[in-house]
Amino acid sequence: MRPRIGITLGDAAGVGPEIVDAALNSNRLSPDADYIIIGDYPRCSLGQPTRETAEAAAAALEEAVERALAGKLNAVVTGPIHKARMYEIGFEFPGQTEFFATRCGVKNFAMLLTGGNLTVALVTTHIPLAKVAAGLRADEIVRVGVLLHNFLERRGRRSPRIAVAGLNPHAGESGALGREEIEVIAPAVAELQAMCGAAVVGPFSADTIFHRAANGDFDAVLCMYHDQGLIPLKLHAFDEGVNVTLGLPFPRTSPDHGTAFEIAGKGIARPDSMIAAINLAVELAQTRQS
Repeated sequence: MRPRIGITLGDAAGVGPEIVDAALNSNRLSPDADYIIIGDYPRCSLGQPTRETAEAAAAALEEAVERALAGKLNAVVTGPIHKARMYEIGFEFPGQTEFFATRCGVKNFAMLLTGGNLTVALVTTHIPLAKVAAGLRADEIVRVGVLLHNFLERRGRRSPRIAVAGLNPHAGESGALGREEIEVIAPAVAELQAMCGAAVVGPFSADTIFHRAANGDFDAVLCMYHDQGLIPLKLHAFDEGVNVTLGLPFPRTSPDHGTAFEIAGKGIARPDSMIAAINLAVELAQTRQS
């Protein structure tokens, strides 16, 4: 059965519509799936988001999740939204990741990003950096680590090699620069090894581990906070990064960039990340079907 991939355009005043159109006409998408544009979008001035473009983006998300939960879609790919405008119309979620998890009634979920030779999963996501240390818990590291391990196995990795990043500079320097590695992260790594195998290792200093992962020493890095994972991922694979929501009852991916209002309609927005997001959605949908 050919998987049905639903695609939302995001905020229609941004680059979403043009990168989706470019992707669908690129001859770089899998021919083994059907692609369906979700939502009705208003006429608008490119680069100028309005309440109407935000409302249309929100309505498309609602339609996409409803159709996916009803089995009418096998995966969802979402275009970039403008969070400030979304908040103005009452969108109550930090991002699309949390929206999908809530609508699906899922509490065990996580954000993953992949591109080039890097895959990263995030233990904490949309919280202020000042709150990360206090909010870091061993059980959350284990929970996200298991989701990451399962994702890698679904993509054909046997005994996935996962590096766990430390929180502090030099992974705490044996406690001199912080004790989170000793008291929180290392016990979580030990539990993950018991559950997933000895190929889960760490904690490592974050200033070197991404270089090692990009060079093939590891299949993924488990990161403690948002920018710890996103900065190296975007530096390494800015034009082909894909955001994946782990733990949903269906695959959900998105390009790892924003609305880019400043270049909307100028013909210079690259569709590479959208193409990668669509192709990964197809791959994950096919894996679930098989």
